[in-house]
Amino acid sequence: MKHIVKAACLAACSSALVAGVSVSTASADEWPTGDVRLVVPYAPGGTTDVLSRRVADLLQDELDANVVVENRPGAGSTVATGRLARGGRDVDHTILMASPGHTIGAAIYPDLAYDPVDDFVFLQNLIDIPNVMVVPADSPYDNVIEFVEAAREQNMTFSHSGVGSSIHMSGELFKTLTETNLTAVPFAGSGAALPALLGGDVDVSFENMPTVLSHIRSGDLKALAVTSAERSPHLPDVPTLTEVGEYSLDQFVTTAWFGLIAHESFPQEAQDAMHEALAGVMQREEFLSFAEQLGAEPGQVSGESFQQFIAQEVERWQEVAEQAGISQ
Repeated sequence: MKHIVKAACLAACSSALVAGVSVSTASADEWPTGDVRLVVPYAPGGTTDVLSRRVADLLQDELDANVVVENRPGAGSTVATGRLARGGRDVDHTILMASPGHTIGAAIYPDLAYDPVDDFVFLQNLIDIPNVMVVPADSPYDNVIEFVEAAREQNMTFSHSGVGSSIHMSGELFKTLTETNLTAVPFAGSGAALPALLGGDVDVSFENMPTVLSHIRSGDLKALAVTSAERSPHLPDVPTLTEVGEYSLDQFVTTAWFGLIAHESFPQEAQDAMHEALAGVMQREEFLSFAEQLGAEPGQVSGESFQQFIAQEVERWQEVAEQAGISQ
């Protein structure tokens, strides 16, 4: 009788264990179990915000769940990023749209309460947008070499959309590599900086392509170079800075990248679901056509490769910030 009872108990326990595994597996497969929050670390209306809302719409279809966009601007994206790093009750359903501010912020804010690499999971680089070295239409300089030679002999100015922006840091990197006499002129965003460039109040800018592409095509601005590793299909006749080669410009490759990150404790089942969903998003015509409108290329790195890229960017911008004396 004892053997029968023991066998019955073992069978019951085994069934419970199997049932538990089944429930656990089903639960993992069901992520997300609620709304997903997509945090935008900038105010509404900019490229990061517009991209986030487009991606959120497409992610809803892929995840079959609500994706709610939340804007949390402040201190070059570090306010929202710091909040994500601290975790919280909904950390397993929160993602953040990171951009160059994530790596530049680490360079110019020395007292950040988080590590820009180790405290996060890097899901997917979505798009890369080159900056364009542009001068006013009536500028006497038609190529990069002419501009550099002049800027080594006289003082010139470059406009940017705010301290620590990719536009600002691209200008500082150019100044450092070419040893030119360039003075940064800050504006409250690209919308305010563009009229000064069009009007010839500044000599050059390293603007994001979406801001200046129509003005280049209309002839209101001259494009001297793009900052990406390869020529942009949107400006096929404009060389890259690496093609110029001289004045250490073979080292100049930078883009405005955008990608999704999460807290370092983001569950593995959530990571797997997001990777699958984002692969679907990035193949959709709505995403590809939107990227083309921005003059962007789809991102190529995810996971550990994305994390390695971030680590390299942090190191690069720390060097530029130190040489330029930029600190907040």
